[in-house]
Amino acid sequence: MSESYLLALDQGTSSSRAVLFNARGESVASAQVPLAIHYPDDGWVEQDASAIWQSQLEAMALLEQRLSPQQRRSVQACGITNQRETTTLWRRSTGESFGPSLVWQDRRTAAICARWKSEPAAARWQSQTGLVLDPYFSASKVAWMLEAHPQAQQALEADDLCFGTVDSWLLWHLTGGTRHATDISNASRTLLLDLEQLSWLPEAVQRVGLTTAALPDLLPTRSAFGVIADGLPFGGVPITAMLGDQQAASYGQFCHQPGQAKCTYGTGAFLVVNCGQQPQRASGGLLSTVGWSNRDGSTTYCIEGSLFNAGTVIQWLRDGLGIISESAEVDALASQVASAGELMLVPAFTGWGSPHWDPNARGLLIGMTRDTGAPQIARAALEGIALAVTGLLRGAAEALGAPLQTIAVDGGAAASAVLLQAQADSAAVQVVRPANLESTALGVALMAGECVDVVSDLESIAATIRKSSTQVNPQRTEAERERWRRRWDQAVERCLEWHGDGTV
Repeated sequence: MSESYLLALDQGTSSSRAVLFNARGESVASAQVPLAIHYPDDGWVEQDASAIWQSQLEAMALLEQRLSPQQRRSVQACGITNQRETTTLWRRSTGESFGPSLVWQDRRTAAICARWKSEPAAARWQSQTGLVLDPYFSASKVAWMLEAHPQAQQALEADDLCFGTVDSWLLWHLTGGTRHATDISNASRTLLLDLEQLSWLPEAVQRVGLTTAALPDLLPTRSAFGVIADGLPFGGVPITAMLGDQQAASYGQFCHQPGQAKCTYGTGAFLVVNCGQQPQRASGGLLSTVGWSNRDGSTTYCIEGSLFNAGTVIQWLRDGLGIISESAEVDALASQVASAGELMLVPAFTGWGSPHWDPNARGLLIGMTRDTGAPQIARAALEGIALAVTGLLRGAAEALGAPLQTIAVDGGAAASAVLLQAQADSAAVQVVRPANLESTALGVALMAGECVDVVSDLESIAATIRKSSTQVNPQRTEAERERWRRRWDQAVERCLEWHGDGTV
């Protein structure tokens, strides 16, 4: 009997990937295609919508070429995971997008959000969605795009407009334009979903200028989303799961019980904590969000802390400063010094997410002396990422009423031993890193496989993965940790509200 395989499409901010897994959760083959990000103005972050699709299509084609005919015939299901709040508007009749997609990091809609916050309905809107009125989420992006692209407004009036996050945009093309749908995890990141009713909020939809006809169909994370169209790579394979990337990473890290937490260090850094089958109204600037639909029909909810810059900091060291030529070199450079001393790098390049939600925050490098060089800057960059995540962990501890003892980590930057030691030291937690950092693709592949009964024993898969994991434990004293964190808080305070105050 031939082995069964599962296809994961992992569309991220900086690349699109296609990964093949077997029923034991082992990666068999993969392909990755880079994706350009454009920064046309301060705080503006966008991508070509067609390039998002083309990069994912190319990754699928490359993967298919690497498989044997038998492997190709044995692919049983496909799962889609994606950068979440990134927003696209397109014409239903042709699939043509209206302007570029606005990326989740984009802050151009800060004025729209400020206006919404001043309105009487603001508190209720935030409570219903579990989010904050911030440019991070899709709602203000939609409002801006409808105003910026008159043709989109005309298409809306003619019932020829589709709104979607990246999962919807991919699904549309994968199914040959026959399915316009999203899942509840991605929908919970739009500011348009009622967190408890799991339905679109009509007043919010109207507030941003959309109509219900422009919205994608709302489905559980495990659903019959459609079939990959004939003529495309993997044509005929059913799409049985869609899941936002951070929720997928949580599922792939087996954070299936309340209190279990993971942090993904990708383009940004995202802490997600499972809080069970009831929404947890988090305090301290954290968000309430949908995790995923369970097989029994119930819903798992999470609290989340979101930072907009993590891997981008390492990219900046490479592309902006030129002190490394490859991202993987950052650890060797940072390890040339035992400490960054008083030097701190606050990674607020495109504003600050949790807990401050300040679109006008900007990055800051403070504490330089005449002896400051590339090694100290590299170390301060890695420590800055860790210290920013520690702020999220402190908020999660406040929301849960108890500190987290362990966090699972993944994402490209989690390969850095310096970063993970700084994380353990600053937060006083054990950090657990799996041997394979591709938890996002694994999570959605497992979910897709459960739908077609290819995956049935998650505990066995989890036990195998845990055996090969690395544990990093704190080494600093409590006194050292407290002083370090106090200095960090002072640095963060200086970066807030920096942009746009009109002073010279």
